[in-house]
Amino acid sequence: MKISQLMKNVETPFIKQTVPKVRVGDTIQLGLMVKEGNKTREQSCEGVVLARRRKNSLNTSLTLRCSFQGIGVERVFFLNSPRITFVKIIRSAKVRRAKLYYLRGLLGKASRLKQIFN
Repeated sequence: MKISQLMKNVETPFIKQTVPKVRVGDTIQLGLMVKEGNKTREQSCEGVVLARRRKNSLNTSLTLRCSFQGIGVERVFFLNSPRITFVKIIRSAKVRRAKLYYLRGLLGKASRLKQIFN
C-alpha cells in the first residue's frame, strides 16, 4: 500500500462532513470554542476568507480577516478542528485571485468585493 493511500485511510474518519464549501472571497461566520480557565464558551468571528490551503485534506486551513474594534485581524483556522462548532456562509464574492492579500492595505469602502447572488 502506498503512503498516500495509507494517509488517506487514516485521515478520512476525522474529516467533518457538515462544513459547507467555503471559497476565497466569501464572508463567513465561524463559531469557535474558547477555553478560559476552567470554563469554555463559544465565540463568533465574522470576516472575509483571504486564503485557503490544502483543499480536500484533514489539515485544510482558512485565513480569515475580520475587523475587531476598527483594527483588521487575521487568523488561520483549521476547518476540521474539533474547536470549530459551525461555519456559515453569509455572502459570496466574485474574485479573480487565489489569495486576496491585497485587502490588507485597504480600508472601508475600498475593501468591498463584488457580491454574487445565489
